[in-house]
Amino acid sequence: MPSKNSSRLAALTVAAVCSTVSAVVLTSPAHADAIRIHDIQGATRTSPLAGKQVTDVAGVVTGVRTYGSSKGFWIQDTAPDADPATSEGVFVFTSSAPKATAGDAVTVSGTVSEYVPGGASSGNQSVTEITKPTVTVVSSGNALPAATVIDAKSVPAAYAPAGDPAANGSVNALPLRPSKYALDLYESLEGMNVRVGSSRVVTASDAYAELWVTVKPHENPTRRGGTVYGSYGSQNTGRLQIQSLGTVADFPAANVGDTLAGRTEGPLDYNQFGGYTLVARELGTLGKGGIERETTRQQKRGELAVATYNVENLDPGDGTFAAHAAAIVDHLQSPDVVSLEEIQDNNGAKDDGTVAADVTVNKLIDAIVAAGGPKYDWRSVDPVNDQDGGEPGGNIRQVFLFNPERVSFTDRAGGDSTTPVGVTRTHGRAALTASPGRIAPADEAWKNSRKPLAGEFVFRGKTVFVIANHFASKGGDQGLTAQYQPPARSSETQRHAQANAVNGFVKEILKAQKNADVVTLGDINDFEFSGTAQRLEDGGALWSAIKSLPRSERYTYDYQGNSQVLDQILISPSIRHDDFAYDSVHINSEFNDQISDHDPQVLRFRP
Repeated sequence: MPSKNSSRLAALTVAAVCSTVSAVVLTSPAHADAIRIHDIQGATRTSPLAGKQVTDVAGVVTGVRTYGSSKGFWIQDTAPDADPATSEGVFVFTSSAPKATAGDAVTVSGTVSEYVPGGASSGNQSVTEITKPTVTVVSSGNALPAATVIDAKSVPAAYAPAGDPAANGSVNALPLRPSKYALDLYESLEGMNVRVGSSRVVTASDAYAELWVTVKPHENPTRRGGTVYGSYGSQNTGRLQIQSLGTVADFPAANVGDTLAGRTEGPLDYNQFGGYTLVARELGTLGKGGIERETTRQQKRGELAVATYNVENLDPGDGTFAAHAAAIVDHLQSPDVVSLEEIQDNNGAKDDGTVAADVTVNKLIDAIVAAGGPKYDWRSVDPVNDQDGGEPGGNIRQVFLFNPERVSFTDRAGGDSTTPVGVTRTHGRAALTASPGRIAPADEAWKNSRKPLAGEFVFRGKTVFVIANHFASKGGDQGLTAQYQPPARSSETQRHAQANAVNGFVKEILKAQKNADVVTLGDINDFEFSGTAQRLEDGGALWSAIKSLPRSERYTYDYQGNSQVLDQILISPSIRHDDFAYDSVHINSEFNDQISDHDPQVLRFRP
């Protein structure tokens, strides 16, 4: 999955100028004396007046956005109708900094438009807006409409209705049922002044002055304060994104498990980076929950410790080497083998044909030594330039670090960027044809994606096969708040093919040696309950060891209020049916000052 920062094109924006995106043919003006905001919003997700001109729509300004590319303000009718499905608020898009102020009573004339944040191809829902406005301030200093409270009682347990098959699964034209579905409730409040009370933070603050809270504190909680994402069919309805209408500098630096106490109030918006968002005119006070970065236990003398850690586009110019070294030495307790994902080449994103990563890796090894850790050795295979995806020019790849005082690497010549590694049987035992080597690098499954790195290690005389992976990202998937329900997960097609390829390779090893110890690990970019994981586990060749943890501890990544699994360590039957210990070491995903957006994982077992 791309990092949260790299996936954001601009801070605190909804998207490009809506009047150019929402190209709607104008028809005759609507009758001004009959048009209220709830008439504009209607009882579905799209306005019955889209494309029409409206005149003198009355409301009180509840919030003003002066930043980003979606400048404007929200107005709300002070005389609501009796229909809970029709919102009484609407956004007025001005394109330049608006002159309106919260508390102004205004009339607005303009064109009703439906704007899709992120563009139609994103699958997102649309935002009903008044564009090209003429605004008249009738009076100032008025009381704001009372905020509608969003809490555990008001938000339904069901997440979204199934989309209309006749509309390719879109929910846009379905009548809103705000008492039955959470997304319908949020849509019925689009543009309105809303409020949440004291709420637990379930995704830490980021650089764009946003965080996520839950209004349902008992909904699938982690033991550290987050909310576990456990299946496609059981969405967490209490999650809500909070942004600020103030400056980024004033936004609280919150971690998961903290509390946004008191009143948080403002208009309810919808954007491409998380859907429904309370854009706070008034922010609650941050109360610290006190979580600390975890530390796993040290492996015992007879235990082999194997870890996976996505170091998020690490290149020699980064300032995080000491922090990553401390994470490996202090929090992971210097595992015997570490599979690193997202190691960039020696000049990072500079796209000049450089593919070697020895400068990057050795700088990390030196930092580990400086932090009091072992002098790791390493193995990898350089990719073909610009063929493995990721940041252009960065040539990310997987790298094995290993502690030569504890474990040895079996070097076997022949592994390069384009030659597939195979499996042979020698004296009744499996062996790789090349070590290190890459699995089926020419297979279409790995197009523009990282190829798995396979290697043989020996610990206390026993061979262990380790396969380091970084599967295709979730980029391009529709969001959980998409207009299409259930949302399409187009990216998983490639991950399914990748999982089939890795599973097939592991089966070759087990065919050659039934009791072989095989560890398949890395950034799988998919959940432990996903079709990708099912394909990796096919035939019992592998099993995702994170499932050995209690459900409240099964997460390696925190995204849009969901603590979820993206990184996995899968093990062959010989390891699964013996004693092993597994730990997801939470040092990054829950913190606002993270050095990677992934938490590392550690497996300890006796080969």
